Amino acid sequence: FFEMLGNFSFGDYFKAEAIEMAWKLVTGVWGVPAQHLFASVFEDDETAARLWLDISSLPEERILRCGAEDNFWAMGETGPCGPCSEIFVDCAPDQPQVSWAEGTKSGRYLEIWNLVFMQYQRSADGTLVPLPKPSIDTGSGLERVAAVLQGVASNYDTDLFQPIIAAAASAASCGYGDGAHGDSSQRVDASQRVDVSLRVIADHLRAVAFLLADGVIPGNEGRGYVLRRILRRAVRHGMRLGFDQPFLGSLLPVLGETLGDAYPELASTRDASATTITAEEEKFLGTVASGARQVQEAIEDARSAGRSSLPGEAAFRLYDTFGLPIEMLREIAEEEGLGIDEDGFRSALAKQRQRSRIATSELQQRLQGLRAALIEGHQEPTPFLGYDRRVLEGGRVVRLARLGEGDDDANAERAEKLDAGERGVVVLDRTIFYAESGGQVADVGELEWPGGRARVVDVQRDSSGVVFHWLEVVGGSLLTGAVVTSRIEAARRIDTERHHTATHLLHAALRQHLGPGARQAGSLVHPERLRFDFFHSRPLDASERQRIEDSVSSWVRGATAVVLEERAHEEAIADGAMALFGEKYGDRVRTVRVSEVSLELCGGCHVRNTGEIGSFLIVNECAVASGVRRIEALAGPAADAARRHQAEILAEIEAEMSVPPERIAGEVRALRGRLRDAERELGRTRLKLLAGSNGDDASTFEIAGVSVMVREVPPGPHNELRTLADVLRKRLGSGVVVLGSRDQGKVALVAAVTSDLEGRVHAGRLARAMGDAIGGSGGGRADFAQAGGKDSGDLAAAFAAARGALGEWLEG
Repeated sequence: FFEMLGNFSFGDYFKAEAIEMAWKLVTGVWGVPAQHLFASVFEDDETAARLWLDISSLPEERILRCGAEDNFWAMGETGPCGPCSEIFVDCAPDQPQVSWAEGTKSGRYLEIWNLVFMQYQRSADGTLVPLPKPSIDTGSGLERVAAVLQGVASNYDTDLFQPIIAAAASAASCGYGDGAHGDSSQRVDASQRVDVSLRVIADHLRAVAFLLADGVIPGNEGRGYVLRRILRRAVRHGMRLGFDQPFLGSLLPVLGETLGDAYPELASTRDASATTITAEEEKFLGTVASGARQVQEAIEDARSAGRSSLPGEAAFRLYDTFGLPIEMLREIAEEEGLGIDEDGFRSALAKQRQRSRIATSELQQRLQGLRAALIEGHQEPTPFLGYDRRVLEGGRVVRLARLGEGDDDANAERAEKLDAGERGVVVLDRTIFYAESGGQVADVGELEWPGGRARVVDVQRDSSGVVFHWLEVVGGSLLTGAVVTSRIEAARRIDTERHHTATHLLHAALRQHLGPGARQAGSLVHPERLRFDFFHSRPLDASERQRIEDSVSSWVRGATAVVLEERAHEEAIADGAMALFGEKYGDRVRTVRVSEVSLELCGGCHVRNTGEIGSFLIVNECAVASGVRRIEALAGPAADAARRHQAEILAEIEAEMSVPPERIAGEVRALRGRLRDAERELGRTRLKLLAGSNGDDASTFEIAGVSVMVREVPPGPHNELRTLADVLRKRLGSGVVVLGSRDQGKVALVAAVTSDLEGRVHAGRLARAMGDAIGGSGGGRADFAQAGGKDSGDLAAAFAAARGALGEWLEG
């Protein structure tokens, strides 16, 4: 994580002005001595080299000419590009000068300013065509500048990092930088390891806090996966310092003191971020403990298979599922005399990263493919006119594409006409169809033209603002340039608006009753329901849930005007509008205000008066991630229908039980209690019968003097099979018990081993052997394990595999 200072200019000024301003800032404002500076230019950029000589006091030998690898920037194989120029500072000016290559490689000559002169357009054949308006992209890393101006050796010694490092060191009861004063190489190495861990914690805390403030939630895909990996790495380094309890969240106040003035979102999200961080830490610490056991099992599996190394897939599973770093896996494997299949590990890691990239960018790739097929050159963003219209006449078809079979849009091809029965994508010169965004689903509806009609089934907007409409032509032919009438499905839009405004009211109610930390983490606005994710550390109790629902219902009954305004972004924020940090906003934004209750930035569709919502009902509240809860709710006719359904169910129960409504809850509790008692008694009876049964002569036998019981038992509750195996294991005194049952086409198996045999027979490996034999899975502890499969005819194969494995281990 770092902070980038930057500025762009498109056609306003170019090399001379950019170099002059950079030099004035670095030497005049920042006061870096000119004799400590170098400038680099692209080797063929004579203009930049001459300007540095004219503008600065640098001697010619301090103006370095570098090749394209270092000093020529390009957006890609084609597109805007141009030479670069940089300012470097000598971080050790009192030492004898070294060569440019040595100084830049060692970090002594440190780049603190960069200028990109975008002056060409590179074509596919490599030709460089001058841009009509050459541009400037200039920037600098804040941490590097701070290190130079504060005269310290690294970014971590600046006041941007030191308060966090000091707080972490204090909490861990260790020192930072003690290696410089060590009296032995061993002490220096240990201190350096401490310093590295403290630096990782400080850096990763910054990244984690900003990702959380930006609305990212720890997860297994996309940016959520990145956040989880960074957070877990910080925790691992905390473990190296001796932390065995969550600690990272306690450092957030120090981060706020360091960066809070510049980034107010850190303060507004601190409580929610601390909750999420702590929950992730607790989860990770638990999985590490569990993962250590899993590593040992994986090593035993590798040994039993005659391997000299841990398979790459197994190593990656331990890394990905349990968060165990590859370095830790190497150490454990080496202690056990094994290596790790590094190539296999890297291959599995690459596959995971590819899955993450696909999950993150699938929609944009889909839209980019359509854009490539549909649009040549510049296309203006599609104006949206649908906030207060359901029908729009006079729209024009700007672009058409035909889709082939299947749902893959990669086969889209530019077309001039779509006939009845064909699927395609259309770009209009203006639209009333809302494109899916901000959690709100897309509109559907129809396009009509003389002699034809098409159903619009999906609407998406790409990053440039162009709106794509997926459609199916029902009748007639749709041509490029055709004038059409757009008609959205009005009832669907109205219900969507009800749920969207209700979402804003729900957000306000959550913050009112749970505090400002209960901020939005995600949402879905649908004509049939709403889903709202928010940061909170625990489930809502019944009274909190009722108060939140009552507040929203009260605001609905108040029939308060919903005021929609377009205004300057800075003005809206100054007025207190809530912005979601994960969203991108332009200079002009749309605000949605409900009296003094709610004011948010939102580009979605809303009712004009809260009374139009009609009614509101929370139907579910649950967890979706560490420190993130989810509320599902209904508004308008959907809420009314749910209440009617609830009343019908209550009436059926009332009639069935022949009790008045106020007594139903008590009667149900009593009935459930009696049912549990009956199930327990039935289970005890079954257990006595099964345990007391001697079975057939083949159910108990010996292998190499070890008693083995292999028995099929009637199906029953899963825990009953476990209990029976434990009872029979105790009855054997010394031996192995394998039980299996068949129920509804599936096989359930357990293996139990008495403690005196654990060195010879591992129940987890035995269960795995049975699972493999039936195409299922199995595993567990050394003394007790389970397996299962989907084909009830495989039970005999599982028992045969158990006998075979036991014979191999005990007789071999």
